[in-house]
Amino acid sequence: MGLIDTHTHLESFARRGELPATLARARAAGVAALITIGTDRDDWTLYRDIAAGSGGLVHYTAGLHPCSVDEQWADRWTELREFWTAENGLRPVALGEIGLDRFHLPKDEAEAVRIFGWQQAAFAAGLALAKELECPVVVHSRGAFRECVEQVDASGVAWSRVVFHCFTEGEAEMAELTRRGGFGSFTGIITYKSAEAIRAAALAQGLGRLLLETDAPYLTPVPHRGKPNEPAYVRHTAEYCAGLFGVSYEQLAAQTTANAKTFFGL
Repeated sequence: MGLIDTHTHLESFARRGELPATLARARAAGVAALITIGTDRDDWTLYRDIAAGSGGLVHYTAGLHPCSVDEQWADRWTELREFWTAENGLRPVALGEIGLDRFHLPKDEAEAVRIFGWQQAAFAAGLALAKELECPVVVHSRGAFRECVEQVDASGVAWSRVVFHCFTEGEAEMAELTRRGGFGSFTGIITYKSAEAIRAAALAQGLGRLLLETDAPYLTPVPHRGKPNEPAYVRHTAEYCAGLFGVSYEQLAAQTTANAKTFFGL
């Protein structure tokens, strides 16, 4: 059974001319499909073209990452709506990633408040579009879990269509997602020695809801930690999670692949 990397970023591989070799290594590692995640206007068309030419291996999303939000964010949402509703070309499988990020805010308090306000407004606009499109939503939440949950609650978006990618919170936060019907997706961080709280959150969510991702080229799992990440390395995360959940690799792969196909409509 092949794996699905539910969240990766192929732009850097494509820009360096390394994409064919990267995808070949992913196939060799047992990756049956991967989803490359849109973050701004610069990658939406690139990812659509990659997906269209991949023979079904690559799927893509389109969104506006909170770290891409600035005073012109509303213009980009107009462009994104037009991109999503265009009749030509392959449509995205989800809207995202969108959300909130306190970690990368500037140190100046007034500037941080201003930028975070833009992020909140942009996130609200993205959720409204997702509700209109009735599509899955990929949420980026870093240092802002409570605010993200509150905004999704207020949006009226069906929680069953929402995944918090790169889940790095604990059991209590996972309980907030699961009781609402939302999902958490796990990266190679789960393989790190210090990630006990994250492993507990994954177990609390359960294998029947587990989604795996690389977030490549970031967050490389053990045994390659410290090196650039790539979609093939989702295999290491899957093998680790099989041990964590006490199941065979084949069972882990079959279940997480089924979960991903259901969530993203693949």
